[in-house]
Amino acid sequence: MNVGFLLEIAAEGMPDRIAVGSRHEGVTYARLLAQAQRAARVVSSTAGGDVPPERLAMLDLNSPMLPVLLFGAAFAGVPFVPMNYRLADDRLRDLVARNAPALLVVDPPVMERLAEVPGIDVVSRAEFAERLEREPSHADLAPAGDADEEIAVLLFTSGTTGPPKAAVLRNRHLTSYILSTSEFGSADESEATLVSVPPYHVAGVSAILSAVYAGRRLVYLPAFSAADWVAAARDEEVTHAMVVPTMLGRILDELEATGTRLPALAHLSYGGGPMPAPVIERAMGLLPHVNFVNAYGLTETSSTISILTPDDHREAARSADPAVRARLGSVGRPLPTLELEVRDPFGEPLPVGNVGEVWVRGEQVAGEYLGAGDRDRSEGWFPTRDSGFLDAEGYLFLAGRLDDVIVRGGENISPGEIEEVLLQHPGVEEVAVVGVQDVQWGERVVAYVVAHGGATVTEAELQGHVRTKLRSTCTPEQVHFLGELPYSDTGKLLRRVLRAKALEGADV
Repeated sequence: MNVGFLLEIAAEGMPDRIAVGSRHEGVTYARLLAQAQRAARVVSSTAGGDVPPERLAMLDLNSPMLPVLLFGAAFAGVPFVPMNYRLADDRLRDLVARNAPALLVVDPPVMERLAEVPGIDVVSRAEFAERLEREPSHADLAPAGDADEEIAVLLFTSGTTGPPKAAVLRNRHLTSYILSTSEFGSADESEATLVSVPPYHVAGVSAILSAVYAGRRLVYLPAFSAADWVAAARDEEVTHAMVVPTMLGRILDELEATGTRLPALAHLSYGGGPMPAPVIERAMGLLPHVNFVNAYGLTETSSTISILTPDDHREAARSADPAVRARLGSVGRPLPTLELEVRDPFGEPLPVGNVGEVWVRGEQVAGEYLGAGDRDRSEGWFPTRDSGFLDAEGYLFLAGRLDDVIVRGGENISPGEIEEVLLQHPGVEEVAVVGVQDVQWGERVVAYVVAHGGATVTEAELQGHVRTKLRSTCTPEQVHFLGELPYSDTGKLLRRVLRAKALEGADV
């Protein structure tokens, strides 16, 4: 099934319901379908350098144009490629060139940075919208291509250790995820999803598909700020949203500062990085009417593979059993349609409670990179490169990326274990622990801490705090205090930045 069929079904069943934009003046499902069909015709009638485009790409902020481009690509039978506009100019041009021949829709400031790239037909968002209006209706246009095997979306990795890789998501991966996690037309007409993650994040893609299939209105925030997020959620009576942990903390600050409580908000999911227990506990206290969901997933798995449900949150928060309460720091249990195992370095499954690499298998799992094939898909299993363990009830606890493990004197140390202990200190708001090259020990443990506003805490105090709760080898040799930790725009902690600064002996 081509992902375009999801929109066709929605437009047939709910033609007059608002699909995207303001609840008063938004675009209906019938109009969104017409725009996507016209977008497909624009793609097919475009020739960049006399070569028909093989991709429909985007370098732009969030806007109502995003679902038009995603579904337009589906109807045209070409991959949709949202790209990171925050890259440096030279890397941006290289990435765009790798997608030729393509039709590229851009934000005007980005256009000025690109110059001319062979094989790329560059148009502004406004110009593309004008082309859609000039294009005649194509009501009989069906989604193109092999229903299952055609590439629906290409999402480029961050490329922190080399050129970005293009993760391949085929129609069968995305439709499998949506059909197994969403119910058609299940949303009430009053429901709305606020999307504030960048368009080149897998959560941005899955938000479109799941909202359209359920019949939920999409509201876009061009770029995240806590004040704008709260205002949009209030004014558009948003019922659903997804944020990364750093966003949630800032949203809570804004809510407390303004006294806003967002009575319409019913469902808030979070993911993309570890959620400090004090933050989610604070959120549950401030917004007791909201159902919170922790969603763990990867680009290569078409989004979510495990969830900590609202009931899981409430049970853990009120439990006196330490094992149950600890689940508030887990990412929940795998989706019913997936298999998940924790394995040792030799690929053998590990018993409950043992830390190893998380492997996953299921129809939604892609694990494929353009030009590089699968990672290691022995019998369909995908190694995530995330480390973690399962408890006796099947809840998954993540311990960080395998590449983040600190090897000190031959002993493997989990940064997450130390971070969890440091976050228990009342003076610590955020923390990141990294390993830095050391002549004597191989690596030394270094912690970067953001203190709670007004709190006074010292390096010796935090070292003693860790020493009393963990083995002495886990005690940070150094503790640096920062105003904020470095995060990517998708909410991932940039440990490489901290490692580089620690190696230089400098503060960030």
